[in-house]
Amino acid sequence: MRRILGWLRPYLNTLRSPSVHYSLGFLVAAGFVAGILFWGGFNTALEATNTEKFCTGCHEMRDNVFQELKTTIHYANRSGVRATCPDCHVPHDWTDKIARKMQASKEVWGKVFGTINTREKFVDHRLELAMHEWARLKANDSLECRNCHDYDSMDLTRQGSRAAQIHKRWLGTRERTCIDCHKGVAHHLPDMTGIPQG
Repeated sequence: MRRILGWLRPYLNTLRSPSVHYSLGFLVAAGFVAGILFWGGFNTALEATNTEKFCTGCHEMRDNVFQELKTTIHYANRSGVRATCPDCHVPHDWTDKIARKMQASKEVWGKVFGTINTREKFVDHRLELAMHEWARLKANDSLECRNCHDYDSMDLTRQGSRAAQIHKRWLGTRERTCIDCHKGVAHHLPDMTGIPQG
């Protein structure tokens, strides 16, 4: 250990002492440029992991939930508007997006250790995974849903009478949120035998 400290000592002294060769202005400018480069790289990496291509890059997502999404109105509809994985699973606001990306690190852990690397394992963990996502959406008042489906912009007169009544009663009063009723809109529901509904 002393050998290592002895070897590092000149470098540590250099870091602690004032610059002899560079002005404070140069150091500030260099720090500013380095900050911009770091921020650009960080933001580029953040956005690269925020695409459907990235999400479906692993077979667990591509072969399971992405195939289900392809059969729903969120993927193909008469208007041509299509929701991608990040539209529903990553908030748009930067701070919320960063928090979600930090939560997603657990998903990377699952990928590395093969938690759902076969169809059978995926089905076995499906209810747990779904419940985590439903709880997240419930906690943030279905923020990702509301990015496209804003209650204040809904024309209730163009909805079926039952849907309009339910939306007015629950969304209008904010007693419920989208995910309370719309759990199976983009993916198949897991086996919920024995799980209380409501």
